Amino acid sequence: MNARLKSAIGTVMVLAVVLAPLIGGEPAGAVTPSQINGSGSSWAENAVDEWVQNINDEGIKVVYTPDGDAQGRQDFASGTSDFAVTADGYQGFDSTTGQSDSSSRSYAYLPIAAGGTSFPYQIKFDGQQVENLRLSGETLAKIFTNQITNWDNPEITADNNGVQLPSLPITPVVQSEGSGSTEQLTNYFATQYPSIWKPYAGQAGPTEYFPRQGNQIAQDGSNGAMNYVTSSEANGSIGYVEYSFALSVNYPVAKLLNSAGYYTLPTQYNVAVSLEAAQINTDQNPADCASLGYSTSPCYLLQKLNGVYTDPDPRTYPLSSYVYMIEPTSGTDSKMTDGKWQALADFAYYSICQGQKQIGPIGYSPLPVNLVEAGFGQINQLQTADPSISLANENIDTCNNPTFVLGQPNTNYLATIAPLPPACDKQGAGPCVAGVTPNGIGITATVSGTYPGTASSSQAGTTTTTAPTASGGASTSATTAAAGAASAGTAASSGASSASGASGSGVSDAAVKPPPYASAALAEYDSSSPWGPIVAVLLLLALATPFLVGYLRSRRRREGRQ
Repeated sequence: MNARLKSAIGTVMVLAVVLAPLIGGEPAGAVTPSQINGSGSSWAENAVDEWVQNINDEGIKVVYTPDGDAQGRQDFASGTSDFAVTADGYQGFDSTTGQSDSSSRSYAYLPIAAGGTSFPYQIKFDGQQVENLRLSGETLAKIFTNQITNWDNPEITADNNGVQLPSLPITPVVQSEGSGSTEQLTNYFATQYPSIWKPYAGQAGPTEYFPRQGNQIAQDGSNGAMNYVTSSEANGSIGYVEYSFALSVNYPVAKLLNSAGYYTLPTQYNVAVSLEAAQINTDQNPADCASLGYSTSPCYLLQKLNGVYTDPDPRTYPLSSYVYMIEPTSGTDSKMTDGKWQALADFAYYSICQGQKQIGPIGYSPLPVNLVEAGFGQINQLQTADPSISLANENIDTCNNPTFVLGQPNTNYLATIAPLPPACDKQGAGPCVAGVTPNGIGITATVSGTYPGTASSSQAGTTTTTAPTASGGASTSATTAAAGAASAGTAASSGASSASGASGSGVSDAAVKPPPYASAALAEYDSSSPWGPIVAVLLLLALATPFLVGYLRSRRRREGRQ
């Protein structure tokens, strides 16, 4: 065989071997995912179930049991689960159960979603459901500590601008398990209303186990609480669940008074703005997590919400928060296999990227870009534990997160477009008329002193306001008609929304830097891209063509001389 032809063929064969993994659909040495099991937060149940269902179509099997945050952490610590979901970090010791709340398994916290703890209620009068209830935090604290026991109480009337509700006993519905929803609620009470909370609870701080007293009803998990509040025997009841649970059954939730004097709902916009004031621990290697106010180590990326409770922006919802996945990080973890490490990495990546666009319409909040970038670093620990797994598909530029703004890593799109609340939701005005949406967003104000929904007066006007700058965010100029705000809220309540964790979220770019692979272009090949094999073939042809052309020309010249 001619030497030039041999050289050309040899070059083509070498290139084919080198590029073979690219032409194929998967990178070389890919690990086949195995089924993984997780447990924990019922607050996050609807979001996790959404991801589990969708990623199942990609061949990744995940089983999730919403048995409560405390149980989820215990399941992970004992090795009966591969991951846990919780709003709280390990506490070290659980004073309520008398058990240890720590883990000898190495772990890290991965933020996976945000949202608002809402307050669904059933108040029916002459067969009509009230749909525009407003409550201050203080009134709420008194309801859940049995100081306010009837819906016609003067303090509730004051919250509703003089509109008195019917005489109906209040039944608070609490969650019976060790619940992150309970911890978030009681942390709010303990921080903002200590003189109400401490005498009732007998302790100064929050708890995951609500200290049930009097006529309070205890239900298991968010689904149990929601099912009870909506039941036929539960007129007068009020519970606390993530907004998704009320939204999924089109049920009203109370508007909560914020520090700016507006009663707001946990919509995508309000949660986005609220969490700009959250403080996130950015110290990856603290000498002592206790000095930062956390019970155990590690505590990287855990949240502090005090600033959220007092944020002066009129668009905030005070009870907004994040939820976390607890992931294993040790290469010697006896509970993990190559297949489980791969499945966990794929599921975690799906959750904080593609999965974020799915949870907004069902009542949760997409993460801001800086927490996603920090999350990439947490996922990278899975590959450190098991180098055989692939992270080839992880790319911040293909996350499809509705909060991201290309080229603006400090901007949360949902927070920048968050509408101002309508004037009828301001303290001393309204309340807004019921009926525009099932959750009480309206564009007209109810005449003070009448039963909600029976009479209304027109509300008009356009408000131009520059919203206060929140921690980690930028000042936003918003020109919003009351009707516009209502329309935006209607879209959110009807499933056209996606709630957000906030831009900044207390995490500065200097504090949390993207890992090396979370860049515009990954060094590793993205096997999910349909263009990859095409590009590889074209590259192979382009490199081989000069050799083949040279050989053919040489052959023609030799034949011409003969």
